[in-house]
Amino acid sequence: MKKNKKLWQLLTLWKKINQYLSKLTPRQKRTVLTVVKTFAEEEEESLWEDKEFISMLDNRITEYETGKIKPSSRKQLEAGAKKAYKLKYVKGK
Repeated sequence: MKKNKKLWQLLTLWKKINQYLSKLTPRQKRTVLTVVKTFAEEEEESLWEDKEFISMLDNRITEYETGKIKPSSRKQLEAGAKKAYKLKYVKGK
């Protein structure tokens, strides 16, 4: 339940970002891209220093390599996201 709430918060955030991006001029979009790149590079650097993140990543790789978990295809992810969206936003209206 907690993961679904976070997923929906993220999807809502993406929707809001896209709404604002569509209103920006090309110059404004380049400026936003520069800011986003800066944040992403800072986050990327800090992730590799985070021992908890590295441990979690190692565990997920081991689970995948040993067959404990099966990765989802892009189509499966899209279908799940569409289904969850419809349940939340289409049926809720």
